Amino acid sequence: MTDQSAVDRAFMRQALDYGARGQGTTWPNPCVGAIVTQDTADGPVIVARGHTQPGGRPHGEAHAFDRAGSAAIGGTLYVTLEPCSHRTIRAATPCVERTILAGVRRVVSAMADPNPRFRGLGFALLRTAGISVTTNVLEAEAQSAHRGHVLRVTQGRPMVTFKIARTADGFAGTAARKPIAVSCPAASAWVHLQRAHHDVIMLGIGSVLADDPMLTVRLPGMAKRSPIRVILDSHLRLPLASRLVQTAGEVPVWVIATEAAPVERELALVAAGVEVMRVSAGPDGHLDLAEALTLLGTRGITRVFSEGGPTIGEKLALAGLADEVIVSTSPKPLGEQGVVAVRPGLAEMLANPDLYRLAEAGLISHDHFERYERIA
Repeated sequence: MTDQSAVDRAFMRQALDYGARGQGTTWPNPCVGAIVTQDTADGPVIVARGHTQPGGRPHGEAHAFDRAGSAAIGGTLYVTLEPCSHRTIRAATPCVERTILAGVRRVVSAMADPNPRFRGLGFALLRTAGISVTTNVLEAEAQSAHRGHVLRVTQGRPMVTFKIARTADGFAGTAARKPIAVSCPAASAWVHLQRAHHDVIMLGIGSVLADDPMLTVRLPGMAKRSPIRVILDSHLRLPLASRLVQTAGEVPVWVIATEAAPVERELALVAAGVEVMRVSAGPDGHLDLAEALTLLGTRGITRVFSEGGPTIGEKLALAGLADEVIVSTSPKPLGEQGVVAVRPGLAEMLANPDLYRLAEAGLISHDHFERYERIA
């Protein structure tokens, strides 16, 4: 590794970390991190940082250049995704043009645009303008950070993270499906942070009927980061008196049902402020998960955090739709027969190194976390 490549990796890692701050707020656009540096007698220093802003505009590069001003001239731009090269109705100036106008001498990018229509075009335009371009710096990390955007562009669906908490003896709840506190306070706070970093939180109607959850981010100062709440409800059984419906005016609630669900139930939910969408039913009469995720993709959703319970988790995995699986294990046992958290089908898939890899493992206070990534 040369000294320059080491410097590039160090600054790109900072760009990735900075970009992650906006995850969950920028859909339908990816959350791009950007850093502008200048060379000094003591080595390169950061003159500005930026990341894609809420709602998707301005992009990370534009945000960084707005902060850098004239300090960007002759500097280097580190960016986690190839600068956009095409014009849209919402943004008259693509990031490639902003980069050229900013006067930087060099661009370092982590990955190319996943859209085959534009892949490499931004790099080519920058080089034509006389700017030095270095690509694929920390590409694997960038592919992971932008996985939701990549999947929406290439497969038409968002990335799905499925999370399940279980007791030491492997249960998610009691046999009677009564709510139980599985996670410790620190682990619960971590889960709320994960909610804030996703566009939507998705739950099956069974879990809603059992727990009557709020599905908001309940961390100090982060209530506004609560994602859209999506309920998979084939037959529109969501109660009008549920806390979800009662707070639909504060945090949006989308319900996805089958085409056969009662129209009168839809009208009642819509009147209460809930948005209802419909998809086809599968052979079992329940909604088609793949079609539901594609529907979310058409709405611009890139990142889904699913706390849908053991059945939903296994169905997502078996359908090839669970891109990440997070299993949280408490040191405390239930001590009786209960609802198995990780169903046999999902357990078998997680144990198969050709399907999933253990990307991360560790403790959050007393609870043990494992994060698996699906192998593409």
